[in-house]
Amino acid sequence: MVLNSVAAFAGFRLGLGLILAIGAQNAFVLRQGLRREHVFAVAGFCALSDALLIALGVSGFAVMTRIAPWVVEALRWGGVAFLLWYGWRAARAAWRGGEALQAGQGGTVSLGRVLATVAALTWANPHVWLDTVVLLGAVSAQFPGQGLSFGLGAGIASFVFFFSLAYGARLLAPLFAKPRAWQVLDALVALIMVSVAARLAFGGL
Repeated sequence: MVLNSVAAFAGFRLGLGLILAIGAQNAFVLRQGLRREHVFAVAGFCALSDALLIALGVSGFAVMTRIAPWVVEALRWGGVAFLLWYGWRAARAAWRGGEALQAGQGGTVSLGRVLATVAALTWANPHVWLDTVVLLGAVSAQFPGQGLSFGLGAGIASFVFFFSLAYGARLLAPLFAKPRAWQVLDALVALIMVSVAARLAFGGL
């Protein structure tokens, strides 16, 4: 199959926009990066988990849409509503401010314990399933026959984000100790989410 650059870029853009949102998983990855503790393992686990969930969403929708085509429209508008709510929440956080992230403190933690923690933050987090399986799966249906390209773009976004966050954490530490940095990030997330919702509402990305 020839990869479609438009679908791949749409997947990359939406995947990155969703994953940028501040959450427990991202905060944990950032803290591990600040501590320089099991950085590669944590970033790799998160990225691979995202890739598996995205593949599940994209492939599952290919089957589901053949059985029940109405599901696409239902989830399309559900996705629009979710994205608008997501954007509103981020915009509200940007307006209110007050967020700051401090590096974790303490001694060295075993790899097993760290992976158990990040596994819980990933696989037991309903927002991760909603973003990867449901939302990305629904949007992939807007690109008939290009699910692989869309999913690949979204998966690459996860790898880029998690490894950049984990290994760039020490550079970001002074910046994200300041509430203003979180306001800027939240404002950017809000703009991306509203933009994607508008494009999805009008039939594609």
